[in-house]
Amino acid sequence: MSHVLVIGNGPAAHRLVERLRHHGHHGPITVLGQEPRPAYNRVLLGSVLDGTLSPDSITLPESEAQVRLGVTATAIDPARQLVRTTTGVVHRYDELVLATGARATVPGIPGVRSGNGGLADGVTTLRTLADCERIARDARRAVVLGGGVLGVETARGLQGRGIDVTLVHPQPHPMDRQLDAAGGELLAEHLRGMGVATELGRRAVTYRPGELVLDDGRVLRADALVLCTGVQPETDTAGTAGLAVGRGVLVDDRMRTTDPHVHAIGDCAEHDGLVPGLIAPAWEQADVLAQVLTGGHARYAPAGSVTRLKARGIDLSAIGAASSLDGSRTDVELVTVADPARGRYAKLALRRDRVAGAVLIGFPQAGAAIGQLHERDLPVPADRLGLLLGGGAPERSAPAELADDAVLCRCNNVTKNRLVRAFHDGARDAGALARATRATTGCGGCGDEVRRLCGALLETSTEQEGAA
Repeated sequence: MSHVLVIGNGPAAHRLVERLRHHGHHGPITVLGQEPRPAYNRVLLGSVLDGTLSPDSITLPESEAQVRLGVTATAIDPARQLVRTTTGVVHRYDELVLATGARATVPGIPGVRSGNGGLADGVTTLRTLADCERIARDARRAVVLGGGVLGVETARGLQGRGIDVTLVHPQPHPMDRQLDAAGGELLAEHLRGMGVATELGRRAVTYRPGELVLDDGRVLRADALVLCTGVQPETDTAGTAGLAVGRGVLVDDRMRTTDPHVHAIGDCAEHDGLVPGLIAPAWEQADVLAQVLTGGHARYAPAGSVTRLKARGIDLSAIGAASSLDGSRTDVELVTVADPARGRYAKLALRRDRVAGAVLIGFPQAGAAIGQLHERDLPVPADRLGLLLGGGAPERSAPAELADDAVLCRCNNVTKNRLVRAFHDGARDAGALARATRATTGCGGCGDEVRRLCGALLETSTEQEGAA
């Protein structure tokens, strides 16, 4: 069997190894991980930051591969099918997979970088567990720069740990790429109500150790400046090797780069002009590539985007295109529900009876239902209001009909089979299953599915005990 070499040891790489084995690849798989620790779920860093989860609890299960930790790939030689590393070891491959992820974008604010080009004292990004541990250990008063999804999750996480936090964002409201103005303003109110100070519509102009100067001249005191100002796909090694690179490493529908023996998945891959930067597309790409490398004919067709905020105490889903929510298109039907007294807001954009976009704050049932409708491109029911109030979910497969390897919890890569094993090992309710497998501890979107499976297993178990 061919030797598959994977550069990167994040969730996308881990999922790829699992799917390769599932589809019958019995040959060697080598994984090169830059960090010195085993693979873990980066999606849950915010939960580690706020203390909800421990660092060990987000570690992914051991994979069926030879994993080399603390190793960085320095050069790829496609002609000879070799990869050189910082350890001096040269790895040969038959098929190479780039799962190098993305690195944090550091803004060009005077004082943010030190004289040697690194980050100045007190400045950090949030991309690794080491970043979480450093921030939690050192920060007492923090400024989070950037109010996108990561910035909001980080600010809430730090505040949940008892740290004095200010969120600085240049736009009028946080998560402006996902939310309309009303949704963004309500999110800001929720954050302020939880104790997160906000400086919206403000830019940082200078950083000095312990101080961040805003564009209106005010100075924010902070012993930690956390940069949540975007990411850039890691493409340097690919570009140097002569592979085609745009914003990310260019791939086709079969996740192949311009070299047929080199592939890319996850945050480093650019498909059809897009670098999604979300975990769900990375899972899908890994699934497709695993089939391709084992002789299958799968092709990657991106599903609709669903962003679920992982910030404790805030139930928020942003679905589809935010641009569809502004009311400028005559072919879009808008349905809005506002409940300011209870801090709830929903806005649904429909085109030809399909979900074009949605913002849902405080409507968890509607978020799950509308997310499914969007991902599966299904028509919405005639009762739009009923849908927003929690009805109208598309019909789901019965738990018994799901394949054993069906992934129910994408955040933690938990399959039906793993949940069933945990149930038979004694985890007889949803809480126990969560503790045993970590299912539902990520975005929470799989909660209904896990509870349904648990109920079905309990029913079957009771029937068997009665028959005995």
